[in-house]
Amino acid sequence: MKISLIGATGYVGNAILKELLERNYQVTAIARNTDKLNIENKNLQKKNIDIFNQNVLAEGIKDSDAVISAYNPGWTNPNIHDEYLKGAAAIQNAVESSGVKKLIVIGGAGTLKIDGNYGVDNPDFPKQFYPGASAVKKYFVENLSKNKMLDWEFFSPAIEMSSASDAQVKTGKYRLGKDSPVFDKEGRSRLSVEDLAVAIVDELENKKFNQQIFTAAY
Repeated sequence: MKISLIGATGYVGNAILKELLERNYQVTAIARNTDKLNIENKNLQKKNIDIFNQNVLAEGIKDSDAVISAYNPGWTNPNIHDEYLKGAAAIQNAVESSGVKKLIVIGGAGTLKIDGNYGVDNPDFPKQFYPGASAVKKYFVENLSKNKMLDWEFFSPAIEMSSASDAQVKTGKYRLGKDSPVFDKEGRSRLSVEDLAVAIVDELENKKFNQQIFTAAY
């Protein structure tokens, strides 16, 4: 199975890349600068592509069985809101024109609902993440969720996922949910980035959430 992975040099993308290679997938890692990837593998091909060049991107992914997008302009990017919306739309359009049907988009926890409301709309949502998180929600609600051409899936990570988390281990175990957070016995929604990658690659194989939003946590 051939997978194109967009954003392979990022925090989440790199974890997904390692999981795909560990399971012997053929992977095309796409980023603006793949020199940042210090991974060498017989099943890995690296392509430097600017996602805003939709024609080049479509050509670069056209032979794939699926595309995984872990695109993120960077949480500290002052233009993250507009760049994310533009980039996510460019990726979606390129996938459509490439002829590839399966697209899995890695979103954010702010797109999960708590008491019927999106987390990003909660007044207590961290202000430093709001511009990016609100763009992710807008893209999902106004664009991807209405798409009828692709076999898309939208993954919203657990609320707690960072390098400082005490959950930064690979257990291979997690619980799935749809559009609301999965909480543990302590009332926390958490998942290591390694187990996030396991959940994504498992979903590639299990195909449980076609044209749906889903999440995973311990």
